[in-house]
This record gives sequence, structure tokens and C-alpha cells, in this order.
Amino acid sequence: MKDFAASDDPAVQAQLDRLTALSLPRGRLGLEVIRELLTRLGDPQKRLPPVFHVAGTNGKGSTCAFLRAMLEAEGLRVHAATKPHLVRYNERIRIAGQLVADAELAALLAEVLDAAEGLAPSFFEVTTAATFLAFARHPADACIIEVGLGGRFDATNVMECPAACGIASLGIDHEAFLLAPEEGVPQVPLVRIAFEKAGIARPGSPLVTQTYPQAMALEIERRAALAGASLHQRGSNWWAEIGVDSIAYRDRHGALTLPLPTLPGRHQADNAALAVAMLRHQDALAVSPAAMAEGIGAARWPARLQLLEVGPLTALAPGHEVWLDGGHNADAGQAIGRHFAGLAGESGRLHLIIGMLANRDPQAIIAPLGERLASLTAVPIHGSDAHGPEGYSARAGWADSLAEALQALPDDRLPVLIAGSLYLAGQVLKANGEAPD
Repeated sequence: MKDFAASDDPAVQAQLDRLTALSLPRGRLGLEVIRELLTRLGDPQKRLPPVFHVAGTNGKGSTCAFLRAMLEAEGLRVHAATKPHLVRYNERIRIAGQLVADAELAALLAEVLDAAEGLAPSFFEVTTAATFLAFARHPADACIIEVGLGGRFDATNVMECPAACGIASLGIDHEAFLLAPEEGVPQVPLVRIAFEKAGIARPGSPLVTQTYPQAMALEIERRAALAGASLHQRGSNWWAEIGVDSIAYRDRHGALTLPLPTLPGRHQADNAALAVAMLRHQDALAVSPAAMAEGIGAARWPARLQLLEVGPLTALAPGHEVWLDGGHNADAGQAIGRHFAGLAGESGRLHLIIGMLANRDPQAIIAPLGERLASLTAVPIHGSDAHGPEGYSARAGWADSLAEALQALPDDRLPVLIAGSLYLAGQVLKANGEAPD
């Protein structure tokens, strides 16, 4: 499976074709290649505006979306680097609020790929270098950088003193990379995950975290101390109670009453609270409580419990609400289950259309929905190494396409959830005319 997108622009496609030849060299870990590549490009990562660096298993992208919305509500210009892209590679690089234009993207990728000659960089290292180069060349007041994989060895982890670092919710994911055998690291899986994510801690930068089980929290505390980062943990240094209609937030600076997010799901209130805490525990930029509140309501994050609009795809299931979520691990499945427990209609039931990559467990999404499933239909993810019919439970039907699955739904007006993969989610958004902009 390749993590690439096609482009309608020939110049961009030419560079994406060059990226297609890149992969993560097996057995190579570390930041040496990305550092050398950035050195050849003049170290653009040293010329960025104040950076907010966010890691986590789930919720890091949403936390970035809340940070961006809050900073923009303050009237600030914000660069944002999030991942993965859903429809267009351009989504990975947002310059002062706008997706990078095709002409600039083609030139950036060409410059980085040319500079990388002989280094054998990965897709992620080239993407990160291009992102830093773009952000260094355009004025802005802040940068938001989402970690791609883990933290300790992620290509983004080369910044010397971010304005603030944050860690969202943690769980088991990407086991092949984050739990790979290595001497001198924690052996308990969840503690190892905490170790990897806390690798973003930097001297002099506040590290702001959610609440975790004791062993994980202690590992993050240890990593922060070794790095010389001040640690601000939810439940110890800041607090957020999620109510029926508001978030009651407090820290050493005082208390705030904030609105619930427009983004669906209780977990989004937790992500919003983390974004608030990151802003409240840094000194690089002033952001008012009013801007924080406005940003919580304004934030958007595609393919995370997104209610799709009427479009070419949803029109195939008239009378049904069609929801989309790209979650693919157990923690995401639990969040989806909690959401639909309250929104599945009077009968409490819904239809699930699922497609998952072959290295994922479909039960992570199916099990939390349990007996609420009125039907379960599996679909392929075209262009990706995904489960076939045999990869799902015996109760699952099979459709050869999303269109076929939607058209086969009964006329019962129950909600529909399409879930299981961000790759599938990207295909849904493209087919329904809702590509991120």
C-alpha cells in the first residue's frame, strides 16, 4: 500500500510519481536522514514562527484543528501540517489558512527530491522537508505540526524549541513500528507507546498531556524530565470537566467556561480542552478566552464522525443520514460506539458499511457497535491492500463498491456509518464532492 494521491496537475503528478518510488528503508530508524536533508535545504525548520507540535494515537489531528481555529479566531495567520491527506496531497501543507497551490507544491517537491539525491529518504521525510521549506518562506504568526507516526523518530521531531508540545489520547496502533523490539525501551506495550510519543519533549518547551493510566503517565513524566521540558498533565496541572452543554476548564491561570465543539463526539471536547491547555501553558502568543471559545465552535476536521452532505454518493441512500469516520483502531471504535449509542435513532440501530486495510482488525470498529447493527456490509478499498470478504465476520455481507452497498440498504431511514479506514474515507469524500479545501 502506498500513501500517495493522484493529481490533476501534470507538474504535481510528476513529483508524486517520484515520491512513489520512496519507502521507509527496513531497519532504518533515527533522524539522521531528515537532519541531513534539512541541512542541504538551509535548515528551514530553524526559521519557523512559534510551533505547536502534537502527538497521540487518536485525537492529534482534531487537536490541531482546534488549535488552528482558536489561533485564527484571534486574528493570527497560521500554517498547519496535518496528515494523512484524504483526497489531495496538498491537504498536508496549509499555508496561512490555504492549501498549498499546485504550482508551489510541484516546485517544493522537486527542490526537496533533488536535494535528497543519494540520501534514500522516505516519503515522510521528503514531505516534512517540503513542509518546513514552505512554512519558512511564507510569513505567519504560528505553525501547527502534527506528528505522523510515534514521536521519537518521526520526521517532524527536529524542531529545537516549540512554543508547546501536546500529547492526545494514547492506545495501541502501528505495532510493527512502535512496538518493534529494541534494547533499552519499555517492554510493556502501552508504556512503550507513551515512551515513543513523549519523545517529542524538548528542553524549555511545555509538554501538555491528557490523563493516562499510572504507568504511562510516569513514563511521560520521566521522558519530560530527561528532556528538560516542563510537564502539564490533565488532572494534576489542568482540569476539564465535560458537561451536558459546556466544558468547565481550569488551571493555575484561572477558570473558563467553554462551549462544546460542533464536531460530534464527547472525545472532541477532550481534544478541544487539550488545545486550550496548550495555549494556556505557552508564552509565545496571546490567545484570549473569547478566541478559544470561538475556535471550539468553528473547528472542522473531515472524516471524523462527519455527517455527509447531500451529494452524488449519499443520494444513493435516500432517507438515510450518512456518517463517515476514518477511525481504524480500538480506541477509535470505542469513540464511535459512544457517539452512536446516543444518535442511532429511536430504535438505537444503524447500518455499518466497513472497509479496512489488511493489517487492521475489523472487530475494532464492529464490536463497539454490537447489537445496534441493523446490517453490516464490507467493501473493498480500491488501490489499497485491504481485507476481502473472508476478513470479516460471518454476519457481514459483501458489496463490490460503496455505491452497491448504499443502494442495497432497506428503506428504514436508519442512519448509516461508513468507517474503517482513512483511505476509504478519502474515496467517500471525493465521490460525494466534499474534498477538503
